[in-house]
Formats: sequence, C-alpha cells, structure tokens
Amino acid sequence: MKLQRTTLILLISAILLGSFVYFYEIKGAPQREAAKTTKQPIFAFEEDEIQSVAIYTDDKTWQFERLSKPELGWQMKKPKNTLANDAAISFLLNLLAKGESDRTISATADKLEEYGLDQPSATIEVGIKGEKVHKLALGKPDFNKSFLYAQVDPSQQKSEELSVLLVPIDFEYAVNRPMSEWEESKEDSDDSEESTTEKESSDTEE
Repeated sequence: MKLQRTTLILLISAILLGSFVYFYEIKGAPQREAAKTTKQPIFAFEEDEIQSVAIYTDDKTWQFERLSKPELGWQMKKPKNTLANDAAISFLLNLLAKGESDRTISATADKLEEYGLDQPSATIEVGIKGEKVHKLALGKPDFNKSFLYAQVDPSQQKSEELSVLLVPIDFEYAVNRPMSEWEESKEDSDDSEESTTEKESSDTEE
C-alpha cells in the first residue's frame, strides 16, 4: 500500500513537472521571444549628432548647446550662461542616443492621464545636426518604479491610438538635478583650461 502511494506521488509529480516544462518551453517561448524583440531604440541618432538639449519641467527651464570645439564640451544657456558639467551632460546624451524602450503601449488621448503624460513631469527637446528638434515627454514611473512612461514627439501623433513607451527610470535622475550638478565646478574648469593650454602649447611647438 505504501509502495502504491509512493508510486502515485511520483507519477503526479512527473505529470506536474511535464506540464510546467510544456507550458514554459513550448507555450511560453513565443511570449518570451516577443518580449525580447519589443525592445527598441528610443531615437535613431548618434550621440555626436546632438547639438542642443533643452529640459522643461514645472518650475525650471534648462538649455544647453554643444560648443564648436569638442574639447570645450557644452555650454549652459539657461538659467545661466556658463560651462556645463561634462558628466551630467554625457549621462543624458548617452540615454537619449542609446536608451531603449522596454515596450510600447497603445493608448487613447483620454488615457494619457493614467501615465502622467497629460501634463508631463519633464519634456526634453533634442536638436540634431541638420534635422528638426525631437521631443521626449516623461510621465509617471510604472508600478515597480523600473521604467517611466514616455512619448516620443507627442505633437506628431495624430491618430486615435497613441504610442506610450516604457523608458529607463534613469531619465528621471538625468533631468532632475540641482544647478550645482549641471554647471561645471571650478575644479573641473581649472583642469579643462590647463588641458586646453597644454594642447595649444603643444600645437605651437609643432
């Protein structure tokens, strides 16, 4: 009797395991493959093509322009005219050029409020060399705070079905910075001037 019970338990376990393998490996494969392939670049430009960046939030406007010489970096134009912090700008540019959308959701205009996109927390305008300005509107975080809901060039979406993207939560950190993190520190500025002076001196000697 005990042997029969053990055999029955083993049989049930084998059936359950077989069912799991079937549904995971066979039935679940298309969904997993689809999840992999839905990741798409947010934009189709390279980092070195970006000429200007503007960030608009409820209470702040930040504007930055690439300087003519690459070694000089970026200039903050608003809210003050000063050299921009290279690390902060590079972090944002990298996200814009290489960031990927985890997936795309179709939504109607009346649903944008659910994603925080009726009144975006921030809008990024990106000026590309030889092209028009692109926009990225940032909304609320998703339920587990891993991504932000966003729209690319929202004003150009004329159809009833609008595309809402899930973009890296890093965008929230990239745009919400105090002035002290956006402007180049005096120490960085001194290093930059020293490096430029050395380069000019080297060029003169040659």
